[in-house]
Amino acid sequence: MCLLVFAHQANARHPLLVAANRDEFHARPTAASQFWDEHPGLLAGRDLEQGGTWMGVTRSGRFAAITNYRDPSRTAPAPRSRGEIPLHYLAGSMTPASYLQQLAQHAQAYAGFNVLVGDADSLWYFTNSDTQQPLCLPPGIYGLSNARLDTPWPKVTQGKARLQALLDSDTLSHGALSTAVDSRQQASPQQLGALGHSASMEPVLSAQFIVTPAYGTRSSTTLKIDADGEIAWREQSFDRLGMAQGEREFVFQRQIG
Repeated sequence: MCLLVFAHQANARHPLLVAANRDEFHARPTAASQFWDEHPGLLAGRDLEQGGTWMGVTRSGRFAAITNYRDPSRTAPAPRSRGEIPLHYLAGSMTPASYLQQLAQHAQAYAGFNVLVGDADSLWYFTNSDTQQPLCLPPGIYGLSNARLDTPWPKVTQGKARLQALLDSDTLSHGALSTAVDSRQQASPQQLGALGHSASMEPVLSAQFIVTPAYGTRSSTTLKIDADGEIAWREQSFDRLGMAQGEREFVFQRQIG
């Protein structure tokens, strides 16, 4: 997954709102989101190549998502798959702080990553791109792509502004939330130059929604966890032309205990 914008404790009725795109090679086998047979309380898509996931939520309200951290200096294959990081949190019972403290002890076994874990009440961030400790996020609106949390890449800044506008207007349907990450407009050369990006693919990858024959936005997911415990999830799938290919929607009540 390459782009998430989310509001944590920024709205009294919706303590967690997420809009996210998963960008991946079209040839990589993937299963659409569903409740997993081996983890009946887990709702997530599945990477069929390594068995992990990029984002999910449980019936008890546990939430996790991961993005790759782009670091040209770290291109060698890593011993472990990043997709197991959110999966292990979602399938377990550790607190976010304890889980991330444990993860930090072997974080370098993975290629670069950013991870969010928590629930509607408490959300934590960690990256293995530096020596920073796990961070408990204060209430606010955040954006995450393939650099550290809130790095002001154009698509991140655009998504945060759009999500803020939706909160201000109290327009928080799945369709509205998806507009926070659906722009196919590429960043300008001036914007990319200011960030130090100049590779030939950078303009294509700078869009929120990426379309190329080999690599692009495979799915867009919106998640709402309400103060009354309702959890609402929608995933839209797309083909290599950026055309919608299917939609899955789930609504259920958070189970306590």
